[in-house]
Amino acid sequence: MNTHTGSLYKSLGFPSVAIHEENAHFDFIEPARTVLVIGPMGSGKTEYAARLWRDAEVARRKGPSLSWLTSGGGSQKELFESESGIGTADRRNTFFVRYSLDSKRFPDYPEDALAFRGGFERCGKNIATISNSFDLEDLIRDNPYVGTWILDEAAFYDERLAYLVKREAELRGLVFVMPTLLLNFRGEIFNATARLLMETSTDIYPLSAYCEHQECLENAHNTYRYYVVDGEECPALFFDPLIIVGGDRDANDPLEPNYCTRCDSHHYLPGKEYTYFTLKPLGQRASVGDLSPLEKELRNMRYEPQSSELFRLFRSTYLEGPVPSLEHMNALKVPLLAERAVVYLFAEQNLLSAEQTRTLVERLDLDKKYLSRRLADNKRPMEF
Repeated sequence: MNTHTGSLYKSLGFPSVAIHEENAHFDFIEPARTVLVIGPMGSGKTEYAARLWRDAEVARRKGPSLSWLTSGGGSQKELFESESGIGTADRRNTFFVRYSLDSKRFPDYPEDALAFRGGFERCGKNIATISNSFDLEDLIRDNPYVGTWILDEAAFYDERLAYLVKREAELRGLVFVMPTLLLNFRGEIFNATARLLMETSTDIYPLSAYCEHQECLENAHNTYRYYVVDGEECPALFFDPLIIVGGDRDANDPLEPNYCTRCDSHHYLPGKEYTYFTLKPLGQRASVGDLSPLEKELRNMRYEPQSSELFRLFRSTYLEGPVPSLEHMNALKVPLLAERAVVYLFAEQNLLSAEQTRTLVERLDLDKKYLSRRLADNKRPMEF
């Protein structure tokens, strides 16, 4: 409550009270917006989109005279209408767009479902699965009556998306609502697309959640990735593959990650120092032709983990250091550490060539099935 409002309440005999921002319905009147809805996994980003969808259903039942307000009073143009250029797009008409790699997250729901963790909304014909910004451009062209577009997981798309939605919003008064992760499990900006969306968006709605640690009620903004190995929680290493498709269901498979929301104190992220002090420099040496040191470290990870530099650093930091942490040590129980390192160096850092990657896979007998899946997830598919 601001000072003036507080003084008014006191003068009327009311006690001091904290008044928070109202949880308003979505505004279909204001045109030309690009709205980012950001937060960690499980914070309700897609549920926000579902509430918008329900608001649109209510708004469409209003009188026809309101269309003048929700189509911009004639200012919203239909970019592809050849004669007058004046379109019929109404911001109460909504369309849900999901990313192709995310299409299998909720296999038990109908094909036309806007699905979130607490349920789903049926979208009928106003739903599509696409792979890139060019697909979105085609959708907009084919659906000129739609005024509000919901782009789930917007940061997964190519960087061009940020400027496409900015252009369409400014030229036609369209509204784009983009629920997305802004930070990855490492606590870093997810990618270049996420950064550009932050720069170009007109509105940002941050969401948070309770920390999901059993002994904590703090507010949390971190997406925490972990694996379950023999019933134990094992945090993902910093160099774990950046993108792993799935994660909306609890997984007891040590090869499949789980996600939850954690506060800073319970967001365990071991291996960052090792990644930059040891692993990436080994990859840089490999990139100029000296593969042997990296191969030796990966061989130790694969066959003699306690001889690896990774284990030595963990032992000195998390067992013998000033603040011992068994939670961080548990990360070494996750299988296929060498494979994860290879994905990081090849798909994310571009330090290994395809030939070097295949050489390491053959010499070290690495898990080809796992590598194929994770490289495909990270848009660097490779056949072995």
